[in-house]
Amino acid sequence: MKKIVVYSKDYCPYCVKAKELLKSKGVSFEEIAVDVKLEEMDIMIEKSGGQRTVPQIFIDDFHVGGCDDLYELENKGELDSLLEIEVEEADVNHHRVIILGSGPAGYTAAIYAARANLEPLVIFGPQKGGQLTTTTEVDNFPGFPDGIDGNKLMGLMEQQALRFSTEITFGEITRVDLTERPFKLYQDDKLFTCDALIIATGATARYLGLPSEAKYKNRGVSACATCDGFFFKGQKVAVAGGGDTALEDATYLTNFCEKVYVIHRRDEFRASKAMQERVFKNSHIEVVWDSVIDEVIGDEAKGMNNLQVRNVKTGEKKQLDVSGLFVAIGHTPNTGLFEGMLTMDEKKYLSPASGTTRMNIDGVFACGDVMDSIYRQAITAAGTGCMAAMDAERWLAEID
Repeated sequence: MKKIVVYSKDYCPYCVKAKELLKSKGVSFEEIAVDVKLEEMDIMIEKSGGQRTVPQIFIDDFHVGGCDDLYELENKGELDSLLEIEVEEADVNHHRVIILGSGPAGYTAAIYAARANLEPLVIFGPQKGGQLTTTTEVDNFPGFPDGIDGNKLMGLMEQQALRFSTEITFGEITRVDLTERPFKLYQDDKLFTCDALIIATGATARYLGLPSEAKYKNRGVSACATCDGFFFKGQKVAVAGGGDTALEDATYLTNFCEKVYVIHRRDEFRASKAMQERVFKNSHIEVVWDSVIDEVIGDEAKGMNNLQVRNVKTGEKKQLDVSGLFVAIGHTPNTGLFEGMLTMDEKKYLSPASGTTRMNIDGVFACGDVMDSIYRQAITAAGTGCMAAMDAERWLAEID
């Protein structure tokens, strides 16, 4: 039996994602919480060659790396052999409705579809609970006057979906066939089929695209402040971005860090006024206006240790003495599975028929951030999830 160790942290969506994949393989693993057992944090960093992000996964003496590394092994078909798992024969599962995605849109669609006795299946992939699981405080979701942690909110939505007999399962869908009904969705050798498909796959955090950023990813560079801010106690860090996510990350990081620089390429934020006021009042936050990141600086042994920024108006360059960079510059819709099949706009967001969630293929519906490049709020995602479930229910009644 392989010994599997997962170094993790509470409220880390990437830790959840990695553990769900391992659970789906039917293997047991030891989980070490580095935010509870503080002495284990230094052990993890040393064992992983300087990685300052969770999770860090070890299979016997082999260092897998983080969540992305685990999924890369899975996508290459190498994880089963590493875990010494025998590949099962192809399996087929049919459902009236399948919902791809488990964010506010996906869970809301599940609640409405289940209440209509459609017995939906929710397949969640890379990030169970969606982007809200990386949000420490949600202040603008109706019904929570004191705000609520994003992870907790998604847990409540999941419980509500389960209450109405929704089936929820992990599955990294790699290929779809929408040319005929029932629609076919493939997870390696496992096949799911459905009469109606609701796409709520959301969006994924974007990076800057700098070679030096990629070099120091997980060694100072992160896209998840709630996951990795813990590793920068008493240090100076920077946040790139000017929206709600960036300012929320900056505010959250002041719980750990000595100072937080917010780097924004314009001279004003696009974030909500309430979030801006919170940042401007925080003495631990300094805004670097009209600036972009030129280079992430570091060394092979210790990782990132500095950051060079450039003023877009004057061209002046300067270095910020920071040991961490948190990137919060927006998201890319998760629509790669559907290219060439479904209508999309120039940004690759799905484009339903006006005033509906219906896509250009009968029986396919889209909701949430995967089809919304304008609002991108939890409450609007939930609203379109309701619409998609009602559209699917009516469409199924028509064809029946």
